[in-house]
Amino acid sequence: MVKGNTENLLRAARAKREAATTRAEAGLRRLLKTSSPITFHTVAAEAGVSKDFLYRTTDLRERIMDLRGKTVPGTASTREALLSEPAYQDTSSIVRTLTAKLTHERSSNRKRIAELEAALAAAHGQILQLRRQNPGPPVDNAESTQDA
Repeated sequence: MVKGNTENLLRAARAKREAATTRAEAGLRRLLKTSSPITFHTVAAEAGVSKDFLYRTTDLRERIMDLRGKTVPGTASTREALLSEPAYQDTSSIVRTLTAKLTHERSSNRKRIAELEAALAAAHGQILQLRRQNPGPPVDNAESTQDA
């Protein structure tokens, strides 16, 4: 059996996904600038990505669903309002959101680890207390049944 280099495959898949995401975001911005209707079909066609990719990518799916209800072809005020929203103007808001989520999850995990460590320490204390109450060696059931 031939072993492959999975790291290269993973790296290539990641790069392909990032390139598709970049193309989709650029296509979405172009559609907004031209006041074109925002739908999964138009974004996929403009960006050269599949509709399936847009549906599977949560951030893009949510943006398209949000924008599709707000855009009406030919209304410049809607276009300007959407382009001025900071969440759609740059990706740093996504980074901030994910960083906040990560920070929250880390603190939650630290709290859970501290609780588990306290429970483990309590269990070790109970085991020690039981060993002190019964200092004899443990009885192996296999040896006692062979003697009988």
